[in-house]
Amino acid sequence: MIEIVNTAVIKKNQEYIIEAIDLTHDGLGVGKIGGFTVFVKGAIPDETAKARITKVLKNYSYGRLLEIIKPSIYRIEPVCPVFDKCGGCQLQHISYEGQLDFKTKIVKDALERIGGFTDVKINEAMGMNMPWNYRNKAQYPVGMKNGVLSIGFYTERSHEIVNVENCLIQGKENDRIIKIIREFIKNHNISIYDEATGEGLIRHIMIRTGFKTGEIMICVVINGDDMPYIKELAETLRTKVEGLRSFILNTNKKKTNVVLGMENKIIYGDGFICDHIGKFKFKISPQSFFQINPVMTELLYEKALEYAGLGGGETVIDAYCGIGTISLFLSQKAKKVYGIEIVKQAVLDAKENAGLNNVGNVEFLHGESETVIPKLYEEGIKADVIVVDPPRKGCDEKLLETIAEMSPERVVYISCNPATLARDLKYLSEWGYEVKEVQPVDMFPWTVHVETVCLLTRISSM
Repeated sequence: MIEIVNTAVIKKNQEYIIEAIDLTHDGLGVGKIGGFTVFVKGAIPDETAKARITKVLKNYSYGRLLEIIKPSIYRIEPVCPVFDKCGGCQLQHISYEGQLDFKTKIVKDALERIGGFTDVKINEAMGMNMPWNYRNKAQYPVGMKNGVLSIGFYTERSHEIVNVENCLIQGKENDRIIKIIREFIKNHNISIYDEATGEGLIRHIMIRTGFKTGEIMICVVINGDDMPYIKELAETLRTKVEGLRSFILNTNKKKTNVVLGMENKIIYGDGFICDHIGKFKFKISPQSFFQINPVMTELLYEKALEYAGLGGGETVIDAYCGIGTISLFLSQKAKKVYGIEIVKQAVLDAKENAGLNNVGNVEFLHGESETVIPKLYEEGIKADVIVVDPPRKGCDEKLLETIAEMSPERVVYISCNPATLARDLKYLSEWGYEVKEVQPVDMFPWTVHVETVCLLTRISSM
């Protein structure tokens, strides 16, 4: 073993003892060799470990974990047999308590490092009582390697498929469904899509589950217009899958990483399932955006409703409203809610969901929020509360400018990316808003992802 005196002696392929002190936002252990930083997948803070250096750069290096010498109190044995290969989960070697601590910390670190917030109230991450089998949607890539069929999930940062027989974070019925389809493909020698050549038929299998209704949708994504023996497969699934409501063929002929194409052929059922969040019922089609974890979604929306501070007389704008889930929650205590969404089909779904729940004080508008909101303002419609739930890239700066100009009393910001959240909160804080409270919510146990809901209040007009 080399005693580190000078970082210049750190060499690739050499083994060193590291002291792990932190985790990165994507779950890599941060270790120190002397004063030199090394990133090691699988290492946990407060551990001493042995690692082999795989890459050396000017200011840091990467290493491969070889041995845990002194384990963290949070270290556990992963329950999934393919955890080290599959890219779906990153934190199964950390206890659930440790994961919640980690997710609270990455939100705090992002707000301090990027946003400059050092005295904001940041609550501990809200977690699940039973953090398994929580996903209501699964997308399984299908591949063939050396003549062997693989149905599972991609390895980290690649499109190599890890064959998965049993996934502990997906719906409980999924494993049996995949087994049925796997046998069908083998028995009938159905061709499998090849990303390199663009040839072959079956690309993905998507399964959506209504956790409260028990309804199941199965969608086979194909590189074609039809699939042989499809009626036989439909009948097998109908008789063997309890709760099956819809079986769909989706056509995607493009060379793309996007899973679903735009054309659906209903083979069995009516092409959708229904589920509930709180008292509201939602109709979910193959392309609908619907939060992955229904248990934690309800808690997230209840917190957003609490932060909105509605008393019954307010006008609320829900930017990035999707299929209207948050808008309907807000409608319970608002005078009027305007939901704005750039995806036209989502707006149609939102209107249908409002009708499904007999909610009359919501109006859904198609377009960019940064374009629609100024038009509403010109028409004399001023929001008392604005709720935003943007994609990972965060809010468009033009939308943030629009929010600042409209100056609602409260802004409720829901985010799936602590970094862009911190950036946008900093922007709004420079335009007269104070970040009052931040609540991380663990929507994705065993992964590095964390959802966050924040309350901002207006403290001055600018």
